[in-house]
Amino acid sequence: MLTRNGWWFAVLSATFFVTGVILSYRELIMISLAMLASLIAAGLSILLRPDLEVKREVVPCRVNEGDAASGVITITNVGRRRCPPMRALEAIGGTSMNVSLPSLAAGASHTAHYLLPTGRRGCYTVGPLRIGHSDPLRLIQVSRTDSGEATLWVHPRIHKASPIPTGRSQELEGPANVHAPHGGIAFHSLRVYQPGDDPRLIHWRSTARVGTLMVRHTVITNEPKLMIVLDTSADPYDEESFEDAVRVAASLVVAGVDKRYPVEFRTTGNVRGSVDATGHGQTDVLDKLAAVQPSASDPGLGSLIPLAPPRDRGVSLGVVSGQPAIEQARAVGAVRGRFDMATLVQVGERFKRPPLNISGVLSVNAATSAEWARVWKVRIG
Repeated sequence: MLTRNGWWFAVLSATFFVTGVILSYRELIMISLAMLASLIAAGLSILLRPDLEVKREVVPCRVNEGDAASGVITITNVGRRRCPPMRALEAIGGTSMNVSLPSLAAGASHTAHYLLPTGRRGCYTVGPLRIGHSDPLRLIQVSRTDSGEATLWVHPRIHKASPIPTGRSQELEGPANVHAPHGGIAFHSLRVYQPGDDPRLIHWRSTARVGTLMVRHTVITNEPKLMIVLDTSADPYDEESFEDAVRVAASLVVAGVDKRYPVEFRTTGNVRGSVDATGHGQTDVLDKLAAVQPSASDPGLGSLIPLAPPRDRGVSLGVVSGQPAIEQARAVGAVRGRFDMATLVQVGERFKRPPLNISGVLSVNAATSAEWARVWKVRIG
């Protein structure tokens, strides 16, 4: 395949030849033939393609906005001849990146690192990777596709914050079933010893009576649950305020997980995820937040009414939106009675207006996610 230089070379060669014939200018004809010979030599020089093994990785494959992520190409010359210098073309997010690779002796390897763009939240397909080389004059280039596609998850930026207010605890006397999170100080029952149990929890009197090691099963009491809902309708947002809303939602999810609260995440567009008290599921929720986009067909906060569960003590609601119409925002007040507490966070406020006044709902209004984090720290702690 002719490069841009190769096309100019070919056009000039033809031009010189025609001009030399018309004007009977032998020097121009000789120059034209020399240029044609160079093109032929360039084509012959790349007929022998190098025998290469190529491996590409994305390290790490999940980062927060602005954190470093690298593509790592390892190329090995498995042929018997030295391979020429190569150029790798990496596709990511609709753009491409060029990576220079050196000439390698037979059996030699080289690893190249290059930074991937992580300045914007998203789920990016990395690849396919194309490896090519050209002749010394860069007139003709050949390339091939190596390695498969990889995925780079750029999670939203996380602000250090407290979780949403939880109101009353789920069970004032502690959880009442064996599936409650264990590891607390409240006694639940006796059970058979399992490898890894703390020997200090062995109940020796029961062990002597039944002839099997028995341990105290302790649980975490007063465990609240959080439901974080992100408004993914298009109307309350501009492009930047939606990004701020995603950052706030992600920060509230992580804040709940850091306190070991079970967290259920939903969007008004029916994207769902959950994280248990041990943190299992957090990566899945952050992946969903990396990929989520606003939609004009999304019903917005109006979907909260069928979305909210029946009254369930111990569940607190946190809703994140932009600047919704008051009719939409009233849906938070309509479901308030089904939760211990309800909180509405608005972002994208450009005129320093107060938050919407909805009875029984704690409301916060901020321009950006960073401003929200400052206001939240003052109001919630």
